[in-house]
Amino acid sequence: MNAKTTVMLGLKVIVLTFLLFACYSIASVAVGFTDSAQTTDPTGAMVALLIVCALETIVLSYIIIRSRWTGWRLVVTIFLVFYGVKTFLSQIETVVFLQYLVDIVPVEMIPKLFMQGAIIAALFSPLAVLIHGRMKGAEKSQEPNRRLVMPWTEWVWKLVLIAVIYMFIYFSFGMFVFMPLAGEAFQEYYVGLQLPAWIFPFQMLRAMIFVALALPVIRMMKGRWWEAGLAVALLFSVLMSAQLLVAGEFMPEAIRMAHLVEVSSSNFLFGWIVVWLLNRHHGSLRELFKRSERMDS
Repeated sequence: MNAKTTVMLGLKVIVLTFLLFACYSIASVAVGFTDSAQTTDPTGAMVALLIVCALETIVLSYIIIRSRWTGWRLVVTIFLVFYGVKTFLSQIETVVFLQYLVDIVPVEMIPKLFMQGAIIAALFSPLAVLIHGRMKGAEKSQEPNRRLVMPWTEWVWKLVLIAVIYMFIYFSFGMFVFMPLAGEAFQEYYVGLQLPAWIFPFQMLRAMIFVALALPVIRMMKGRWWEAGLAVALLFSVLMSAQLLVAGEFMPEAIRMAHLVEVSSSNFLFGWIVVWLLNRHHGSLRELFKRSERMDS
């Protein structure tokens, strides 16, 4: 990448950062958040939101630039991963824990949060693809894409393993990262919190949604497998945690910063593991057992 290309890319990222900031503003007005969004430091909140927009723009730009896909196929993919990771996967957890947070998060805000995320993703996705010049022109002489091509038996055991890994990461980082960092604020904020038994299948379901959102990114990314791994890890990490940089009225700073460290680190690790595992060709469990028996004999 020469100097001119680098400068142009930097200018595109800057333009898209401000366009994403405008998308946030439009979405907030559309769902009626302007009156309820109160802060003692509006300038600080604006700067923090610009940083969030810059981080999200960089991650999405990397995926767009390195994508095999173009046009509306790419636009729809960017919308799905942007909305799916940033809004849907975050807010379904809020819905689940709403009975514990009802005194903190008003019930009527939840549909607005889902709608706000959808508007932001719908406005920004075509703009990002267009400004990066990826709306037209499929690339020629591409090598055959063999990613994610595996027997259904291999799919089954890998998905089960991913669900188990996600639960381990989720609860481990919550216990050993979030709770120590939050300190006394954890007991004050989550007073009376008791995790129901169905939290385990629920988190396994979230793991499968994460995987579903990662699959098109893995398929469409050019280059070595680690580029797809980096893209998915950054998507899971940045899109879900960056918003925690902005101070809000519903989450104390100690809780917000602890969640920022917990979510960004755990999701980055999980995203990398997902791509690494799905990229490797292990065969079915039966083949693995046969191979093990041959080695033993």
